[in-house]
Amino acid sequence: MVVISKKQRKKLKKFKSNSIREECGIFGIHNFSDASTITALGLHALQHRGQEGCGIVSFDGKNFHSEKRHGLVGDNFTNKEILKKLPGDSAIGHNRYSTTGETSLRNIQPFFADIYSGGISVAHNGNFTNALKLREKLVKDGAIFRTTSDTETIVQLIAKSKRSKMIDKIIDTLFQVQGGYALVMMSNKKLIGARDPLGIRPLVLGKLKNSYVLASETCAFDIIGAKFIREIENGEVIMIEGNNLKSIKPFNKKKSRPCVFEYVYFSRPDSYLKGKCAYEYRKNFGYELAKESDDVGEIVVPVPDSGVPAAIGYSQYKKISFELGLIRNHYVGRTFIEPKQNIRSFGVKLKLSSNKSSIKNKSIVLIDDSIVRGTTCSKIVKMLYDGGAKEVHVRISSPPIKFPDFYGIDMPSKKELLAANKSLEEMRKHIQADSLKFLSLEGLYKAIFGQSRNKNYPQLTDHYFTGEYPVELVDQNKDNKVTQLSLLSGKSSN
Repeated sequence: MVVISKKQRKKLKKFKSNSIREECGIFGIHNFSDASTITALGLHALQHRGQEGCGIVSFDGKNFHSEKRHGLVGDNFTNKEILKKLPGDSAIGHNRYSTTGETSLRNIQPFFADIYSGGISVAHNGNFTNALKLREKLVKDGAIFRTTSDTETIVQLIAKSKRSKMIDKIIDTLFQVQGGYALVMMSNKKLIGARDPLGIRPLVLGKLKNSYVLASETCAFDIIGAKFIREIENGEVIMIEGNNLKSIKPFNKKKSRPCVFEYVYFSRPDSYLKGKCAYEYRKNFGYELAKESDDVGEIVVPVPDSGVPAAIGYSQYKKISFELGLIRNHYVGRTFIEPKQNIRSFGVKLKLSSNKSSIKNKSIVLIDDSIVRGTTCSKIVKMLYDGGAKEVHVRISSPPIKFPDFYGIDMPSKKELLAANKSLEEMRKHIQADSLKFLSLEGLYKAIFGQSRNKNYPQLTDHYFTGEYPVELVDQNKDNKVTQLSLLSGKSSN
Protein backbone atom coordinates (compact mmCIF):
# COMPACT_ATOMS: atom_id res chain seq x y z
CA MET A 1 0.00 0.00 0.00
CA VAL A 2 1.34 3.42 -0.96
CA VAL A 3 0.47 6.32 1.35
CA ILE A 4 0.84 9.65 -0.45
CA SER A 5 2.86 12.19 1.44
CA LYS A 6 2.07 15.92 1.53
CA LYS A 7 4.94 16.53 -0.90
CA GLN A 8 3.64 13.88 -3.30
CA ARG A 9 0.10 15.17 -3.05
CA LYS A 10 1.27 18.53 -4.33
CA LYS A 11 2.47 16.75 -7.44
CA LEU A 12 -0.94 15.28 -8.19
CA LYS A 13 -1.81 17.58 -11.07
CA LYS A 14 -4.90 17.48 -13.20
CA PHE A 15 -4.50 15.57 -16.47
CA LYS A 16 -4.75 17.61 -19.66
CA SER A 17 -7.56 17.15 -22.13
CA ASN A 18 -5.50 14.62 -24.04
CA SER A 19 -4.78 12.49 -21.01
CA ILE A 20 -5.30 8.76 -20.91
CA ARG A 21 -7.64 8.20 -17.95
CA GLU A 22 -11.06 6.66 -18.50
CA GLU A 23 -13.87 4.70 -16.87
CA CYS A 24 -15.54 2.38 -19.32
CA GLY A 25 -17.71 -0.67 -19.90
CA ILE A 26 -16.34 -3.80 -21.58
CA PHE A 27 -17.94 -6.94 -22.95
CA GLY A 28 -16.87 -10.07 -24.82
CA ILE A 29 -18.43 -13.30 -26.08
CA HIS A 30 -16.83 -16.31 -27.76
CA ASN A 31 -18.15 -19.11 -29.94
CA PHE A 32 -21.73 -17.85 -30.23
CA SER A 33 -23.64 -17.09 -33.42
CA ASP A 34 -24.47 -13.45 -34.05
CA ALA A 35 -21.88 -12.42 -31.49
CA SER A 36 -21.93 -8.74 -32.48
CA THR A 37 -25.66 -8.43 -31.73
CA ILE A 38 -25.17 -10.01 -28.31
CA THR A 39 -22.25 -7.66 -27.69
CA ALA A 40 -24.36 -4.64 -28.64
CA LEU A 41 -27.01 -5.72 -26.12
CA GLY A 42 -24.37 -6.18 -23.43
CA LEU A 43 -22.95 -2.72 -24.11
CA HIS A 44 -26.44 -1.27 -23.92
CA ALA A 45 -26.77 -2.64 -20.38
CA LEU A 46 -23.38 -1.09 -19.56
CA GLN A 47 -24.22 2.29 -21.09
CA HIS A 48 -23.99 4.00 -17.69
CA ARG A 49 -20.25 3.30 -17.65
CA GLY A 50 -19.49 5.35 -20.76
CA GLN A 51 -21.56 7.57 -22.99
CA GLU A 52 -19.14 9.29 -25.33
CA GLY A 53 -18.33 6.52 -27.74
CA CYS A 54 -18.82 2.82 -28.41
CA GLY A 55 -17.17 0.18 -30.54
CA ILE A 56 -17.33 -3.50 -31.46
CA VAL A 57 -14.74 -5.78 -33.05
CA SER A 58 -15.83 -9.20 -34.33
CA PHE A 59 -14.00 -12.21 -35.81
CA ASP A 60 -15.50 -14.53 -38.43
CA GLY A 61 -12.79 -17.20 -38.40
CA LYS A 62 -10.74 -15.49 -41.06
CA ASN A 63 -10.98 -11.71 -40.72
CA PHE A 64 -11.54 -9.18 -37.94
CA HIS A 65 -14.20 -6.50 -38.40
CA SER A 66 -14.36 -3.20 -36.56
CA GLU A 67 -17.01 -0.49 -36.15
CA LYS A 68 -16.61 2.53 -33.88
CA ARG A 69 -18.99 5.41 -33.32
CA HIS A 70 -19.40 8.54 -31.24
CA GLY A 71 -22.39 8.54 -28.92
CA LEU A 72 -24.65 5.92 -27.40
CA VAL A 73 -24.97 2.24 -28.22
CA GLY A 74 -28.69 2.61 -28.94
CA ASP A 75 -28.00 5.35 -31.48
CA ASN A 76 -25.48 3.26 -33.37
CA PHE A 77 -25.61 -0.51 -32.93
CA THR A 78 -29.35 -0.93 -33.29
CA ASN A 79 -28.78 -0.31 -37.00
CA LYS A 80 -28.94 -3.66 -38.83
CA GLU A 81 -26.65 -2.38 -41.58
CA ILE A 82 -23.91 -1.66 -39.05
CA LEU A 83 -24.30 -5.05 -37.37
CA LYS A 84 -24.08 -6.77 -40.78
CA LYS A 85 -20.57 -5.34 -41.02
CA LEU A 86 -19.63 -7.30 -37.88
CA PRO A 87 -20.01 -10.99 -38.79
CA GLY A 88 -18.60 -13.82 -36.76
CA ASP A 89 -19.01 -16.02 -33.69
CA SER A 90 -16.73 -13.96 -31.45
CA ALA A 91 -16.84 -10.27 -30.54
CA ILE A 92 -15.72 -7.76 -27.94
CA GLY A 93 -17.14 -4.33 -27.26
CA HIS A 94 -16.43 -1.14 -25.38
CA ASN A 95 -18.28 1.90 -24.05
CA ARG A 96 -15.97 4.86 -23.77
CA TYR A 97 -15.91 7.54 -21.20
CA SER A 98 -13.00 9.91 -21.68
CA THR A 99 -11.60 12.59 -19.39
CA THR A 100 -12.18 16.29 -19.87
CA GLY A 101 -11.77 17.47 -23.42
CA GLU A 102 -12.53 16.27 -26.90
CA THR A 103 -13.40 12.69 -27.64
CA SER A 104 -11.49 11.58 -30.70
CA LEU A 105 -12.67 8.70 -32.87
CA ARG A 106 -9.15 7.27 -32.82
CA ASN A 107 -9.43 6.77 -29.05
CA ILE A 108 -12.64 4.75 -29.18
CA GLN A 109 -12.06 1.08 -28.43
CA PRO A 110 -11.70 -1.83 -28.95
CA PHE A 111 -8.29 -1.38 -30.55
CA PHE A 112 -7.05 -3.83 -33.16
CA ALA A 113 -3.57 -4.63 -34.43
CA ASP A 114 -1.90 -7.16 -36.68
CA ILE A 115 1.09 -8.67 -34.93
CA TYR A 116 3.47 -11.50 -35.75
CA SER A 117 1.33 -14.25 -34.19
CA GLY A 118 -1.99 -12.98 -35.65
CA GLY A 119 -4.62 -10.34 -34.91
CA ILE A 120 -5.31 -8.96 -31.45
CA SER A 121 -8.15 -6.72 -30.30
CA VAL A 122 -8.23 -5.10 -26.85
CA ALA A 123 -10.95 -3.42 -24.78
CA HIS A 124 -9.89 -1.86 -21.48
CA ASN A 125 -11.54 -0.39 -18.40
CA GLY A 126 -9.19 1.36 -16.02
CA ASN A 127 -5.93 3.23 -16.03
CA PHE A 128 -2.28 2.23 -16.08
CA THR A 129 -0.37 4.38 -13.63
CA ASN A 130 2.92 3.82 -15.47
CA ALA A 131 1.54 4.22 -19.01
CA LEU A 132 3.46 7.42 -19.76
CA LYS A 133 6.74 5.88 -18.63
CA LEU A 134 6.12 2.80 -20.77
CA ARG A 135 4.98 4.89 -23.72
CA GLU A 136 8.10 7.04 -23.58
CA LYS A 137 10.33 3.97 -23.70
CA LEU A 138 8.32 2.37 -26.51
CA VAL A 139 8.49 5.55 -28.62
CA LYS A 140 12.25 5.77 -28.10
CA ASP A 141 12.48 2.17 -29.32
CA GLY A 142 10.63 3.08 -32.51
CA ALA A 143 7.00 2.32 -31.67
CA ILE A 144 4.39 4.40 -33.53
CA PHE A 145 1.30 5.39 -31.52
CA ARG A 146 -1.98 6.35 -33.25
CA THR A 147 -3.93 7.25 -30.10
CA THR A 148 -3.50 9.01 -26.78
CA SER A 149 -5.07 6.13 -24.83
CA ASP A 150 -3.10 4.03 -22.37
CA THR A 151 -4.84 1.00 -23.87
CA GLU A 152 -2.64 1.25 -26.93
CA THR A 153 0.35 0.68 -24.65
CA ILE A 154 -1.03 -2.83 -24.05
CA VAL A 155 -1.20 -3.49 -27.79
CA GLN A 156 2.35 -2.24 -28.30
CA LEU A 157 3.74 -4.35 -25.47
CA ILE A 158 1.98 -7.47 -26.75
CA ALA A 159 3.41 -6.87 -30.21
CA LYS A 160 6.89 -6.31 -28.82
CA SER A 161 6.94 -9.43 -26.64
CA LYS A 162 9.35 -12.16 -27.75
CA ARG A 163 7.11 -14.95 -26.48
CA SER A 164 5.71 -17.25 -29.16
CA LYS A 165 2.17 -17.90 -27.84
CA MET A 166 -0.40 -15.11 -27.64
CA ILE A 167 -1.36 -15.89 -24.05
CA ASP A 168 2.30 -15.71 -23.03
CA LYS A 169 2.68 -12.38 -24.82
CA ILE A 170 -0.29 -11.06 -22.86
CA ILE A 171 1.01 -12.32 -19.51
CA ASP A 172 4.43 -10.87 -20.33
CA THR A 173 2.70 -7.54 -20.92
CA LEU A 174 0.67 -7.66 -17.71
CA PHE A 175 3.85 -7.94 -15.67
CA GLN A 176 5.00 -4.62 -17.12
CA VAL A 177 1.89 -2.52 -16.46
CA GLN A 178 0.69 -1.12 -13.13
CA GLY A 179 -2.65 0.31 -12.06
CA GLY A 180 -6.28 -0.68 -11.92
CA TYR A 181 -7.54 -2.47 -14.99
CA ALA A 182 -9.91 -5.00 -16.48
CA LEU A 183 -9.19 -6.25 -20.00
CA VAL A 184 -11.15 -8.20 -22.57
CA MET A 185 -9.03 -9.33 -25.53
CA MET A 186 -9.73 -11.34 -28.65
CA SER A 187 -7.24 -13.17 -30.83
CA ASN A 188 -7.78 -15.44 -33.84
CA LYS A 189 -8.77 -18.35 -31.64
CA LYS A 190 -9.31 -17.10 -28.11
CA LEU A 191 -11.23 -14.74 -25.87
CA ILE A 192 -9.07 -13.57 -22.98
CA GLY A 193 -9.99 -11.65 -19.83
CA ALA A 194 -7.64 -10.19 -17.23
CA ARG A 195 -8.04 -8.30 -13.97
CA ASP A 196 -5.39 -6.31 -12.10
CA PRO A 197 -3.63 -7.92 -9.11
CA LEU A 198 -5.79 -6.04 -6.59
CA GLY A 199 -9.06 -6.40 -8.50
CA ILE A 200 -9.60 -2.63 -8.47
CA ARG A 201 -11.60 -2.64 -11.70
CA PRO A 202 -14.47 -5.14 -12.09
CA LEU A 203 -14.78 -8.10 -14.47
CA VAL A 204 -17.29 -10.96 -14.31
CA LEU A 205 -17.75 -14.29 -16.07
CA GLY A 206 -21.02 -15.65 -17.41
CA LYS A 207 -22.32 -18.36 -19.71
CA LEU A 208 -24.88 -18.15 -22.51
CA LYS A 209 -25.88 -21.70 -23.41
CA ASN A 210 -22.45 -23.31 -23.97
CA SER A 211 -20.58 -20.07 -24.66
CA TYR A 212 -18.63 -17.97 -22.19
CA VAL A 213 -19.19 -14.25 -21.73
CA LEU A 214 -17.10 -11.55 -20.04
CA ALA A 215 -18.42 -8.19 -18.87
CA SER A 216 -17.80 -5.31 -16.48
CA GLU A 217 -21.01 -6.04 -14.54
CA THR A 218 -23.57 -8.78 -14.10
CA CYS A 219 -26.38 -6.56 -15.45
CA ALA A 220 -24.93 -7.22 -18.94
CA PHE A 221 -25.75 -10.91 -18.48
CA ASP A 222 -29.37 -10.26 -17.56
CA ILE A 223 -30.22 -8.54 -20.82
CA ILE A 224 -28.89 -11.44 -22.94
CA GLY A 225 -30.17 -14.23 -20.68
CA ALA A 226 -26.72 -15.41 -19.64
CA LYS A 227 -26.02 -17.14 -16.33
CA PHE A 228 -23.64 -15.39 -13.95
CA ILE A 229 -20.87 -17.79 -12.96
CA ARG A 230 -18.45 -15.75 -10.85
CA GLU A 231 -16.24 -12.70 -10.62
CA ILE A 232 -12.85 -12.94 -12.27
CA GLU A 233 -10.44 -13.04 -9.35
CA ASN A 234 -7.93 -10.31 -8.72
CA GLY A 235 -4.78 -11.03 -10.71
CA GLU A 236 -6.51 -13.75 -12.72
CA VAL A 237 -6.24 -14.29 -16.47
CA ILE A 238 -9.05 -16.22 -18.17
CA MET A 239 -8.42 -17.92 -21.52
CA ILE A 240 -11.44 -19.17 -23.49
CA GLU A 241 -11.12 -21.30 -26.62
CA GLY A 242 -14.19 -22.97 -28.06
CA ASN A 243 -16.27 -24.03 -25.06
CA ASN A 244 -13.22 -24.55 -22.87
CA LEU A 245 -12.04 -22.23 -20.15
CA LYS A 246 -8.63 -22.08 -18.51
CA SER A 247 -7.76 -20.00 -15.46
CA ILE A 248 -4.21 -18.68 -15.13
CA LYS A 249 -2.91 -16.90 -12.03
CA PRO A 250 0.51 -15.50 -12.92
CA PHE A 251 0.85 -12.99 -10.07
CA ASN A 252 1.77 -13.52 -6.45
CA LYS A 253 -1.43 -13.95 -4.44
CA LYS A 254 -2.82 -10.78 -2.86
CA LYS A 255 -6.05 -9.96 -1.08
CA SER A 256 -8.44 -8.15 -3.38
CA ARG A 257 -9.17 -4.44 -2.96
CA PRO A 258 -11.99 -3.53 -5.34
CA CYS A 259 -12.81 0.12 -5.96
CA VAL A 260 -15.17 1.51 -3.33
CA PHE A 261 -16.91 3.64 -5.95
CA GLU A 262 -18.28 0.54 -7.63
CA TYR A 263 -20.32 0.11 -4.44
CA VAL A 264 -21.11 3.79 -4.04
CA TYR A 265 -21.91 4.89 -7.57
CA PHE A 266 -20.66 3.24 -10.72
CA SER A 267 -22.18 -0.24 -10.77
CA ARG A 268 -25.78 -0.39 -11.87
CA PRO A 269 -28.05 -1.00 -8.84
CA ASP A 270 -29.08 -4.46 -10.09
CA SER A 271 -25.48 -5.65 -10.61
CA TYR A 272 -23.92 -8.00 -8.06
CA LEU A 273 -20.73 -7.25 -6.13
CA LYS A 274 -19.26 -9.90 -3.84
CA GLY A 275 -22.49 -11.87 -3.86
CA LYS A 276 -24.84 -9.00 -3.06
CA CYS A 277 -26.80 -6.60 -5.25
CA ALA A 278 -25.37 -3.05 -5.40
CA TYR A 279 -28.84 -1.78 -4.47
CA GLU A 280 -28.63 -3.56 -1.09
CA TYR A 281 -25.25 -2.02 -0.29
CA ARG A 282 -26.56 1.43 -1.12
CA LYS A 283 -29.67 0.94 0.97
CA ASN A 284 -27.38 -0.09 3.84
CA PHE A 285 -25.45 3.17 3.34
CA GLY A 286 -28.74 4.95 4.02
CA TYR A 287 -29.34 2.92 7.20
CA GLU A 288 -25.89 3.74 8.56
CA LEU A 289 -26.17 7.39 7.54
CA ALA A 290 -29.49 7.63 9.39
CA LYS A 291 -27.93 6.10 12.50
CA GLU A 292 -25.22 8.76 12.42
CA SER A 293 -27.60 11.69 11.73
CA ASP A 294 -29.73 13.88 13.97
CA ASP A 295 -33.51 13.73 13.72
CA VAL A 296 -34.23 16.46 11.19
CA GLY A 297 -36.67 16.82 8.32
CA GLU A 298 -40.25 15.83 7.60
CA ILE A 299 -39.64 13.99 4.34
CA VAL A 300 -36.72 12.20 2.66
CA VAL A 301 -36.02 13.22 -0.93
CA PRO A 302 -33.42 11.41 -3.07
CA VAL A 303 -31.37 12.90 -5.87
CA PRO A 304 -32.46 10.55 -8.66
CA ASP A 305 -31.35 8.03 -9.54
CA SER A 306 -28.12 7.64 -7.61
CA GLY A 307 -29.52 8.70 -4.24
CA VAL A 308 -32.67 6.54 -4.30
CA PRO A 309 -31.48 3.33 -2.56
CA ALA A 310 -29.77 5.22 0.27
CA ALA A 311 -32.83 7.45 0.68
CA ILE A 312 -35.02 4.36 1.06
CA GLY A 313 -32.72 3.02 3.75
CA TYR A 314 -32.60 6.37 5.51
CA SER A 315 -36.39 6.71 5.37
CA GLN A 316 -36.98 3.22 6.75
CA TYR A 317 -34.60 3.72 9.67
CA LYS A 318 -35.87 7.21 10.58
CA LYS A 319 -39.50 6.24 9.89
CA ILE A 320 -40.19 9.42 7.95
CA SER A 321 -41.88 9.64 4.57
CA PHE A 322 -39.97 8.97 1.34
CA GLU A 323 -41.04 11.38 -1.41
CA LEU A 324 -40.00 11.98 -5.02
CA GLY A 325 -39.33 15.65 -4.50
CA LEU A 326 -37.14 15.74 -7.60
CA ILE A 327 -38.25 14.40 -10.97
CA ARG A 328 -35.62 13.20 -13.41
CA ASN A 329 -35.59 13.52 -17.17
CA HIS A 330 -34.06 10.17 -18.15
CA TYR A 331 -32.98 11.39 -21.55
CA VAL A 332 -30.12 13.44 -20.14
CA GLY A 333 -26.79 11.83 -19.20
CA ARG A 334 -25.33 11.41 -15.71
CA THR A 335 -23.85 14.67 -14.42
CA PHE A 336 -20.96 12.98 -12.60
CA ILE A 337 -19.47 11.70 -15.83
CA GLU A 338 -20.01 14.62 -18.15
CA PRO A 339 -16.60 16.14 -18.91
CA LYS A 340 -17.11 19.88 -19.16
CA GLN A 341 -18.16 22.19 -16.32
CA ASN A 342 -20.46 24.30 -18.49
CA ILE A 343 -22.27 21.15 -19.75
CA ARG A 344 -22.59 19.82 -16.21
CA SER A 345 -24.06 23.05 -14.85
CA PHE A 346 -26.52 23.43 -17.69
CA GLY A 347 -27.41 19.76 -17.42
CA VAL A 348 -28.76 20.03 -13.87
CA LYS A 349 -31.81 21.99 -15.03
CA LEU A 350 -32.27 19.74 -18.03
CA LYS A 351 -32.01 16.64 -15.90
CA LEU A 352 -34.02 17.53 -12.79
CA SER A 353 -37.05 19.52 -11.78
CA SER A 354 -38.65 19.97 -8.38
CA ASN A 355 -41.95 18.30 -7.54
CA LYS A 356 -43.52 21.32 -5.89
CA SER A 357 -46.60 19.49 -4.62
CA SER A 358 -44.39 17.20 -2.50
CA ILE A 359 -41.89 19.70 -1.13
CA LYS A 360 -43.81 22.94 -0.56
CA ASN A 361 -43.47 24.15 3.04
CA LYS A 362 -41.66 20.93 3.97
CA SER A 363 -38.41 20.39 5.83
CA ILE A 364 -36.44 18.11 3.51
CA VAL A 365 -33.66 15.59 4.04
CA LEU A 366 -31.93 15.49 0.67
CA ILE A 367 -29.97 12.26 0.01
CA ASP A 368 -27.23 11.87 -2.58
CA ASP A 369 -24.33 9.46 -3.02
CA SER A 370 -21.47 11.97 -3.15
CA ILE A 371 -20.34 15.56 -3.48
CA VAL A 372 -17.49 16.22 -5.90
CA ARG A 373 -17.18 19.89 -6.80
CA GLY A 374 -20.41 20.90 -5.11
CA THR A 375 -21.74 22.61 -8.23
CA THR A 376 -24.55 20.16 -8.86
CA CYS A 377 -25.52 19.89 -5.19
CA SER A 378 -25.81 23.65 -4.72
CA LYS A 379 -28.05 23.93 -7.78
CA ILE A 380 -30.30 21.15 -6.52
CA VAL A 381 -30.58 22.75 -3.08
CA LYS A 382 -31.53 26.05 -4.70
CA MET A 383 -34.05 24.23 -6.91
CA LEU A 384 -35.75 22.81 -3.80
CA TYR A 385 -35.88 26.19 -2.10
CA ASP A 386 -37.29 27.75 -5.27
CA GLY A 387 -39.90 24.98 -5.29
CA GLY A 388 -41.13 26.02 -1.85
CA ALA A 389 -39.05 23.89 0.56
CA LYS A 390 -38.88 25.29 4.10
CA GLU A 391 -35.55 23.64 4.99
CA VAL A 392 -33.02 21.49 3.12
CA HIS A 393 -30.76 19.17 5.13
CA VAL A 394 -28.21 17.44 2.89
CA ARG A 395 -27.09 13.91 3.76
CA ILE A 396 -24.41 12.16 1.68
CA SER A 397 -24.19 8.34 1.70
CA SER A 398 -20.38 8.24 1.37
CA PRO A 399 -17.48 9.99 3.11
CA PRO A 400 -16.12 13.31 1.79
CA ILE A 401 -14.09 12.93 -1.43
CA LYS A 402 -10.75 14.57 -0.69
CA PHE A 403 -8.40 12.92 -3.19
CA PRO A 404 -8.55 12.31 -6.97
CA ASP A 405 -8.50 8.92 -8.66
CA PHE A 406 -5.81 7.54 -10.95
CA TYR A 407 -7.10 4.01 -11.47
CA GLY A 408 -9.72 4.62 -14.11
CA ILE A 409 -12.40 6.99 -12.81
CA ASP A 410 -12.28 10.55 -14.04
CA MET A 411 -12.37 12.90 -11.10
CA PRO A 412 -11.28 16.52 -10.69
CA SER A 413 -7.92 17.50 -9.32
CA LYS A 414 -7.59 17.97 -5.60
CA LYS A 415 -7.89 21.74 -5.93
CA GLU A 416 -11.36 21.28 -7.47
CA LEU A 417 -12.66 18.81 -4.89
CA LEU A 418 -14.91 20.65 -2.47
CA ALA A 419 -14.10 18.50 0.57
CA ALA A 420 -10.36 18.79 -0.02
CA ASN A 421 -10.45 22.56 0.31
CA LYS A 422 -13.27 23.41 2.70
CA SER A 423 -14.36 22.47 6.20
CA LEU A 424 -17.75 20.85 6.75
CA GLU A 425 -19.28 24.20 7.72
CA GLU A 426 -17.73 25.92 4.70
CA MET A 427 -19.13 23.17 2.46
CA ARG A 428 -22.57 23.64 4.01
CA LYS A 429 -22.45 27.36 3.30
CA HIS A 430 -21.21 26.70 -0.22
CA ILE A 431 -24.20 24.52 -1.10
CA GLN A 432 -26.48 26.79 0.99
CA ALA A 433 -28.08 23.95 2.92
CA ASP A 434 -29.45 24.16 6.46
CA SER A 435 -27.21 21.29 7.49
CA LEU A 436 -24.75 18.86 5.92
CA LYS A 437 -23.68 15.37 7.01
CA PHE A 438 -21.55 12.67 5.33
CA LEU A 439 -21.51 8.95 6.05
CA SER A 440 -18.39 8.12 8.05
CA LEU A 441 -15.71 5.84 6.65
CA GLU A 442 -16.46 3.44 9.50
CA GLY A 443 -20.16 3.52 8.60
CA LEU A 444 -19.42 2.80 4.95
CA TYR A 445 -17.36 -0.29 5.81
CA LYS A 446 -19.97 -1.47 8.28
CA ALA A 447 -22.66 -1.14 5.57
CA ILE A 448 -20.63 -3.24 3.12
CA PHE A 449 -18.88 -5.81 5.30
CA GLY A 450 -20.58 -5.58 8.66
CA GLN A 451 -17.20 -4.81 10.21
CA SER A 452 -14.60 -2.09 10.57
CA ARG A 453 -12.00 -1.05 8.02
CA ASN A 454 -8.79 -3.04 8.26
CA LYS A 455 -6.25 -0.26 8.78
CA ASN A 456 -3.30 -2.52 7.94
CA TYR A 457 -4.81 -3.83 4.72
CA PRO A 458 -8.12 -2.14 3.80
CA GLN A 459 -10.76 -4.33 2.18
CA LEU A 460 -11.36 -1.72 -0.53
CA THR A 461 -9.41 0.76 -2.62
CA ASP A 462 -10.67 3.87 -0.84
CA HIS A 463 -8.07 6.53 -1.63
CA TYR A 464 -10.85 9.00 -2.54
CA PHE A 465 -11.47 9.39 1.19
CA THR A 466 -8.12 8.46 2.75
CA GLY A 467 -5.35 9.39 0.29
CA GLU A 468 -3.98 5.83 0.55
CA TYR A 469 -3.13 4.71 -3.01
CA PRO A 470 -2.46 0.94 -3.11
CA VAL A 471 -0.63 1.03 -6.48
CA GLU A 472 2.26 3.42 -7.02
CA LEU A 473 1.40 6.50 -9.10
CA VAL A 474 4.48 6.26 -11.28
CA ASP A 475 3.47 8.81 -13.89
CA GLN A 476 2.02 11.28 -11.41
CA ASN A 477 5.14 11.31 -9.23
CA LYS A 478 7.46 11.60 -12.22
CA ASP A 479 9.27 14.89 -12.77
CA ASN A 480 8.89 16.58 -16.17
CA LYS A 481 5.84 14.45 -16.99
CA VAL A 482 4.87 14.35 -20.64
CA THR A 483 1.38 15.76 -21.23
CA GLN A 484 1.46 16.36 -24.98
CA LEU A 485 0.87 12.82 -26.21
CA SER A 486 0.05 13.68 -29.80
CA LEU A 487 0.49 16.64 -32.15
CA LEU A 488 -2.69 15.59 -33.96
CA SER A 489 -5.72 17.58 -32.86
CA GLY A 490 -8.21 15.72 -30.68
CA LYS A 491 -10.95 16.88 -33.03
CA SER A 492 -9.40 15.00 -35.93
CA SER A 493 -11.29 11.95 -37.16
CA ASN A 494 -8.34 9.72 -38.04
